[in-house]
Amino acid sequence: MAKKVTSLISVIVPMHNEAANLKPLYSKLVECTKKISHDFEFIFVDDGSSDSSLLIAERLSRKDPRVRVVEFARNFGKEAATSAGLHAAKGDAAIMMDADLQHPPELIAEFVKKWAEGADVVVGIKRYSKKEGWFKRWSSARFYQIMQRIAHTQITPHASDFRLIDRRVMDAFSRLTERNRITRGLIDWLGFKRAYVHFETGQRLAGVRSYTLRKLIGLAINSFTTYSLVPLKLAGYLGVFILATATPAGLIMYVERYVLNDPLNWELRGTAMLAILLVILVGLMLACLGLISLYIANIHAEVTNRPLYVVRHGNQEIAEGAPVMALPERERIGV
Repeated sequence: MAKKVTSLISVIVPMHNEAANLKPLYSKLVECTKKISHDFEFIFVDDGSSDSSLLIAERLSRKDPRVRVVEFARNFGKEAATSAGLHAAKGDAAIMMDADLQHPPELIAEFVKKWAEGADVVVGIKRYSKKEGWFKRWSSARFYQIMQRIAHTQITPHASDFRLIDRRVMDAFSRLTERNRITRGLIDWLGFKRAYVHFETGQRLAGVRSYTLRKLIGLAINSFTTYSLVPLKLAGYLGVFILATATPAGLIMYVERYVLNDPLNWELRGTAMLAILLVILVGLMLACLGLISLYIANIHAEVTNRPLYVVRHGNQEIAEGAPVMALPERERIGV
């Protein structure tokens, strides 16, 4: 049974040109959190907005001391803004959500409840409404289908950035050093005990979404290259396939033409032999490229410098001299 004590929960909101949404969002957050027996802080991270988003957030911070503002010097992207919010958070848990009210603040109580019941990570799972375009629903389903097959980290289908993470997870996340990052993917890699909350995405309250189709495609490509080594190995696989098919074909052609003196009347000429030789050489080059990719994969693993393992509970002494995250023991905080 979780111990019922009052704790601090940080709500992290990355924002980029969200001036029209901030006041309605703040009002919703105040309304939804006042019924929860915990203290809250609201961290607005301004990702280089060109409108009055920063000005509105600063006004809110002067009005309500629970509101904190982090201002970027320029636009660094949503992932950097989310990371900055997590680094700045003082809470025993943190909730990440978008500023456009597509992530319902009403679900914060459900997130906190599952956290109090023992979950270290509570993930919001999107249910697309019928109002969403068929292409978005289809492409999202195909993306997660591919990722589940090729990713070396278990990716939860339709998981959103709307999630709660415990202080243990925040401490572990702050030790990860990747610069080209996807926050939800890193949290998935860390593991920990998790629970899920399903929700239907609402309509954007105002403004234009910052994540354009171009950025979504870039995010998908980044996901493929960051959380799977399959794209790196594709050239090698293709080279092995070409060698496995072209080499026997070349041998058969050579034996039929020059050893058996063309008993099948294939009438193979030098051009055909040259073509098959070129195909074999291409396959050999691609196979060698695949071999090089294995070394690049090892370099990638070393450069990212992730720990060998993450300790959820245990004696921190096991971490001495080892590249490991051993997190301090913390009392489970309930509602």
